[in-house]
Amino acid sequence: MSAYVLARVLPVPAAQFRDAIRDCAESASPRFALAELNSLLSDLSAGELRDAIAAPPPPGLSPFLENYIAAMVEYACATRAVAVPGWTRAIAPLSEPMFGSELQTLRLYLLTHSPPPFRVRNIFIDSTLGDRV
Repeated sequence: MSAYVLARVLPVPAAQFRDAIRDCAESASPRFALAELNSLLSDLSAGELRDAIAAPPPPGLSPFLENYIAAMVEYACATRAVAVPGWTRAIAPLSEPMFGSELQTLRLYLLTHSPPPFRVRNIFIDSTLGDRV
């Protein structure tokens, strides 16, 4: 679909969410695109969040991106008391753990301090600075 048609059909938060996911998928190193997606989700009101996440991400994402995006959505829903969309449950957790740092000495810390939606998906990150995930 063209950008014009999508802009007319999707509410603004949903279009922003879809664009942010596209940026994650198109990036060679999605770290910054994921940070932008997190900022978007953090800035939405409960109603805007519900609108933004109603539709699942487009197909073709890597399992890591699917899980990371689903965990961010689940985390945002928990912080705003919004029902988690059903599409997140359809994404199987990663079979191998992924750590937010290559440093072996940080693994125990990451295992114990990662937010629950990420731990369930076998993603271990640190979110202590400003609750950014």
